[in-house]
Amino acid sequence: MANPRIEQLKKLVQMEPNDEVALFGLGKFLMEEGSFAEAANYLELCIKAKPDYSAAYLALVESLLKIDQKERAKQVCQDGHAVSLKKGDMQVTKKLEAIQATLS
Repeated sequence: MANPRIEQLKKLVQMEPNDEVALFGLGKFLMEEGSFAEAANYLELCIKAKPDYSAAYLALVESLLKIDQKERAKQVCQDGHAVSLKKGDMQVTKKLEAIQATLS
């Protein structure tokens, strides 16, 4: 059975394709469902809609790693690290640094 939260967010994204909150929420719910490839697509759109959304970079890196997109994950990790440092989002910065250490 389809998750009603996911279906609702997909409808919202259809109406507002650049709504970064809806895109991020949809990506996170899809991650919870184990749909990492689909989650990555929405999280990529989220970052395009709001390039300084540091939490979206972290979620995207996590999704990419689950679908063996290690090279793309490395790039997103670097980009997200720069964004999180600039914004002073230390929680995301620390998590991305921990992931970067495993990607070397």
